Amino acid sequence: MATPVSVPMVGKIVAVNVKVGDKIKENDQVATLEAMKMEMPVVAPVSGTVQEINIKPGDEVTSDTVLMVIE
Repeated sequence: MATPVSVPMVGKIVAVNVKVGDKIKENDQVATLEAMKMEMPVVAPVSGTVQEINIKPGDEVTSDTVLMVIE
């Protein structure tokens, strides 16, 4: 089952730490978000394989943006 990864607030993507096909575990850091002048890790909500990535460093995102999909 595909699980979307999103963020809790508006911000800018500073780094993407995974690529399509990577196997990850729940709570692995998959990206870094800058919001309110602080950098925050974006962690995987589930274990699985990264199926798609919809962001790149420098992208502005909101809480409804699907950053990537893990299956």
